[in-house]
Amino acid sequence: MTTTLIRNAQILQHDQLRPADVLLQDGRIHAIGPQLTTLADEVIDAHHHFLSPGLVDVHVHLRDPGLTAKETIETGTLAAAHGGFTTIGAMPNVDPVPDTPARVAAMVARNRARAHVHVAQYASITTGRAGDQLVDFAGVRDAGAFAVSNDGSGVQTAETMYQAMCGAARAGLPLAAHVEDDSLTHHGVMNAGPVADKLGLPGIPNVAESAQLARDLMLAEASGVHYHVCHVSTAQSVRLIRDAKRAGIHVTCEVSPHHLLLTDADITQDDPMLKMNPPLRSPRDRAALLAGLLDGTIDMIATDHAPHTAEQKQGSMATAAFGITGVETAFTLLYTQLVQPRILTLGQLVKLMSTRPAQLFGLNAGELKVGAPADLALFDLVHPYTIDAQRMVSKGRNSPFIGWHVVGATCLTVVAGNVVYRKEN
Repeated sequence: MTTTLIRNAQILQHDQLRPADVLLQDGRIHAIGPQLTTLADEVIDAHHHFLSPGLVDVHVHLRDPGLTAKETIETGTLAAAHGGFTTIGAMPNVDPVPDTPARVAAMVARNRARAHVHVAQYASITTGRAGDQLVDFAGVRDAGAFAVSNDGSGVQTAETMYQAMCGAARAGLPLAAHVEDDSLTHHGVMNAGPVADKLGLPGIPNVAESAQLARDLMLAEASGVHYHVCHVSTAQSVRLIRDAKRAGIHVTCEVSPHHLLLTDADITQDDPMLKMNPPLRSPRDRAALLAGLLDGTIDMIATDHAPHTAEQKQGSMATAAFGITGVETAFTLLYTQLVQPRILTLGQLVKLMSTRPAQLFGLNAGELKVGAPADLALFDLVHPYTIDAQRMVSKGRNSPFIGWHVVGATCLTVVAGNVVYRKEN
């Protein structure tokens, strides 16, 4: 029976930081209280930093197998631990795609053998994440998939999406959708509007997202599926989801940190580090996303961590790959940019980045209480630092936030009672 005592921590109680010690035993939280006196195999001094339930990110690209020049299970999950995440959802755009029960089972086993944090595995919606042939939803569920998604590709045919939703609903699987109508994207590389026009780059209009979302919401109502919208980026999408929730449709959604913190107005030159899909939208869209976060329309924050090689993010936005990394910088950026200016409380941020995604996807995570899994993250909310590419653990250094001055560094990450990341002094 292994025990670890975390002394001199600060934990949230009723949205206030309170001093506490936390005793971990056999992978679970055994006791929480002031100045616990029990003996332990290991004692960790938290130095009065903030101890949180481990963060939960339902949208991460590990690139493994098949794309391991960009990331591996090992590097991606170490990067997650570096950011305070203890549970992540691995998207299925790998090679081979986990689109059969056997492939899902192989991915689950691969994750279990190589990951440093808990990995929940997505199966795809369709074979190869393309076309109209649906996966065996009950089969991939039984093989270990926690949800299905074609992330990176919108399902273009309404009948295919409707039948997918019906199949996912019967299997009890959430369906997470990348909503994008290919016929409306016009091969764009950034948000359509004055900035794209000034830079001479093709733009992706808001309606490419919102038109397919409107279709899907009606199909979700008809099918009864748990429909989850990935990386919401437009004001119109927020409005549609808000109305759908009021109508009783079972819809949840996420927003990515970069869409909360940046807009296309921040793209002052042709910079591939600012190319992602969906693209950075207008300041009006960003304001709508923040409003949706505050009124509960948006349920959670997810990073859409998308590592690429340096070569794939060079040159022009016209030719570079879509996507930026996110798991190592999400908490510290959002704490600095949203909590410190009092846009969100610390409790709201933890709920959005841990408690709610765990609850809504049925993951055993996101709580700091006796009996819960010993999945914890310790954050320094006092000392500022600069985001440095050389300190990143991910293979991908493709972040527009390198050089930003922030507060909220991860000091320690614990998964199932074991320390998987410890900040060097």
